[in-house]
Amino acid sequence: MPVSSLVRVACIQMEPRIGDVGANVAHSLSLIEKAADGGATLIVLPELANTGYVFETREEAFALAEEVPGGPTCAAWIEVAARRGLHIVAGITEREERSLYNSAVVIGPQGYIGTYRKVHLWGNEHLFFEPGNKGFPVFHTAIGRIGVAICYDGWFPETYRLQALQGADIICVSTNWVPIPGQVEGREAMANILAMAAAHSNSMYIACADRVGVERGQPFEGQSLILSYTGWPVAGPASRVDEEIVSAEIDLGAARRARNWNEFNQVLRDRRTDVYAEMLGSDIRRGAY
Repeated sequence: MPVSSLVRVACIQMEPRIGDVGANVAHSLSLIEKAADGGATLIVLPELANTGYVFETREEAFALAEEVPGGPTCAAWIEVAARRGLHIVAGITEREERSLYNSAVVIGPQGYIGTYRKVHLWGNEHLFFEPGNKGFPVFHTAIGRIGVAICYDGWFPETYRLQALQGADIICVSTNWVPIPGQVEGREAMANILAMAAAHSNSMYIACADRVGVERGQPFEGQSLILSYTGWPVAGPASRVDEEIVSAEIDLGAARRARNWNEFNQVLRDRRTDVYAEMLGSDIRRGAY
């Protein structure tokens, strides 16, 4: 019988308030506790969950940013992860000396595990943040191999493929999706469709935690969801406007076993590396899959 690797994942869809770090972190802790009470052991928070998103100036962003993992936000998330036995992926405004990054921290019951820095910046983010300089790391944890993406990263197939090739079992997406031109009324956000395609084409779970609300005139899409390796949702999409926790129990090992689609085809093995570079030109070493 196959070994089970069941994990309950929760995506927290919340509404941070721009600049109110203390209240945002306190609210995130309350929702983390609620998700843990529901059995979740892997919890994903939105992009820039501690500060809000729509900065007016770089000075404002810099004043709100924190060192990772040495700042008070990480300390609060590390404490709750240790006390409740959780793995947490959470968006944070990171400061490293004079540089700012749109980042996500990965935290486990034993403390800080690592940081992902958003590779593909969107819109006015170019005014505040440096492009991510850590590539696409995959974090090996007690519950499985966790990859991370942030918002606009999801428009690039390479984001998911490079992590799948390193053996990621699940990618946690901290996001602040906004409406995009051409959105069809009554249809799901384009971001959801892209995430569904990525989950299917890499045979990998993807968990997306978006925010809601309107901040300094900018509306956000909500619709957080958790996707099976088949590409279909196993939880969500959530509301476009309400704070929610979407949660599902998933078997991380199932995705790896299911990559053999039939007697001929395996989605990662079938790649034509005689036509294109195995790791798409990246210097990341290929992991087992």
